[in-house]
Amino acid sequence: MNTAIAPPCPHSRVEDCLAMLVGTVMISFGLLLLRDGGIMTGGMAGVALLLHYALGYAFGLSYFVLNLPFYYLAVRRMGWAFTLKTFTCIALVSVFSDHLHGVISLAHIQPLYAALVGNIILGSGFLILFRHRASLGGINILALYLQQRFGWRAGWLQMGADVLILAGSLTAVAPWLLAISVVGAVVLNLIIAFNHRAGRYCA
Repeated sequence: MNTAIAPPCPHSRVEDCLAMLVGTVMISFGLLLLRDGGIMTGGMAGVALLLHYALGYAFGLSYFVLNLPFYYLAVRRMGWAFTLKTFTCIALVSVFSDHLHGVISLAHIQPLYAALVGNIILGSGFLILFRHRASLGGINILALYLQQRFGWRAGWLQMGADVLILAGSLTAVAPWLLAISVVGAVVLNLIIAFNHRAGRYCA
């Protein structure tokens, strides 16, 4: 009996473009739920949210600028294709996030619901991007590189970084909201850790 596994069929450019659009739309909506619920998250998005809550800076612009230093690592370690996809995804999330309130307005959202559902949506959006060799930059680039280079789980690495970012937001977010944020961050990173690993999906 032949047990050889057929080589994966690469995604086409059209499939990559559609996945990047769908993934960034989902992530932007997830971030909208977090912002309107007063919830924090990790990664560069968490740093951008902290600047938004504490100083009133526009989330999208802050997020775009914070990711600029990480493109060097992306080019050196992950290649130009990955870097260009990531740059595009970051730009789309930045634009979508700063303009979503022009098309949708939430009168009320319960913070725990915002944290759980927002992070479930974020995790699903991240998986779409990861499976098309793209990311949302920043710590994601570092985590994906370390997973590729050493086999360390990207989700666990991201979780450790997120805990540090969330701890640093104590001055801008009420402790009970921060506790809910931690629960949401755990949900997000468990989704990534359980679904994004070597051999689980090939494309």
